Amino acid sequence: MQLLRRGDSGPAVAEIRTMLTGYGLLPDVPGGRNHGAAAQFDRDVEDAVRAFQQRRGLITDGIIGPSTYRALREARWNLGDRMLALMISAPMSGDDVFALQERLLELGYDVGRPGGVFDEQTEHGLRAFQRDYGLTPDGVCGPQTLRALRQLGRKVTGGRPGLLREQELLRRAGPRLRGKRIVIDPGHGGADTGVTVAGITEADLMWDLARRLVGRMSATGMEALLSRQENSCPPESDRAAFANAAGADLVLSLHTDANRSMRAEGLATFHFGNGSGATSTVGEALAGLIQRELLIRTSLLDCCSQPRTWELLRLTRMPAVRVEVGYLTNLDDRRKLLDPGFRDVVAEGILVGVKRLYLLGQNDQPTGTFTFSDVLARELGRNEARAM
Repeated sequence: MQLLRRGDSGPAVAEIRTMLTGYGLLPDVPGGRNHGAAAQFDRDVEDAVRAFQQRRGLITDGIIGPSTYRALREARWNLGDRMLALMISAPMSGDDVFALQERLLELGYDVGRPGGVFDEQTEHGLRAFQRDYGLTPDGVCGPQTLRALRQLGRKVTGGRPGLLREQELLRRAGPRLRGKRIVIDPGHGGADTGVTVAGITEADLMWDLARRLVGRMSATGMEALLSRQENSCPPESDRAAFANAAGADLVLSLHTDANRSMRAEGLATFHFGNGSGATSTVGEALAGLIQRELLIRTSLLDCCSQPRTWELLRLTRMPAVRVEVGYLTNLDDRRKLLDPGFRDVVAEGILVGVKRLYLLGQNDQPTGTFTFSDVLARELGRNEARAM
């Protein structure tokens, strides 16, 4: 879709204003849907868009792009407004799906992370609920199922069972890296070069970083898979589907950032979180570990770990973290990124962050002191690691 921003006007802006008004973020403008002020993207609309984006874990730039528009459309649905079912070709998504997933989790049914998309795991959990309560197990959330959901009290209180389940899976995985399957997602690719400055492209830099990370992970006995080919750029939904189909334990997405100001700089990591309580606790923990390791190793400015609802973070069934390594538009960050030795340091820091996640604080070392050799020594045995 065409980006909409302050200064634009027309029917598309009128639609945005109508949605924002319905969510209580913008006062109603008399005079009709496409008349006068009702079709203007003014300062009030920009402020309302920013407020909505902040609520939904989106980038708060005040611009209507594909992610913000999709979130606006999804927010209009309340549980009970429509029948919900698994649609393979065009999965249903919206706040009503999120509410259904949250309700099933409260009742003790495993639907995975509540991301607001009606997927196979949601259908499986819904069918299990229907069977247990004497309903036709058709996997469709219709009037009878809704009535049963509303009549039943909660089985789980005082916590979020989905998050507890995610933490328990991490505990059971054990401290060793060997055998764990990780999807490495180098941002952009092919015709989509991402940030490009002076002929230097984000896609090429992240492809190189991804290959360095894959090499180190493979040396520890992990199975590291790339989400794309060197000259391809699948959409984020396809990258998430690839990770889900592969049964990955973690997803690591690699990017650099850009800004109109050359002074913008630094490192940020992102995990799934919608600002309304739904989050990936393991993803948040991993993002924090990687953030701290890289800050000490690279001296990049700390732009913090933050929750987001981007598709790759929201649609993956396993914890996913996006790492934004510096700003290619910043001279100092760009100089660092162009140094192969710096990219080696980043790859080592990310690997160590993953290792520390699985250690769960046991037999760990202070931030910044764990090396690739240390990891190999723990995974392969010290004599074998020295031989490599």
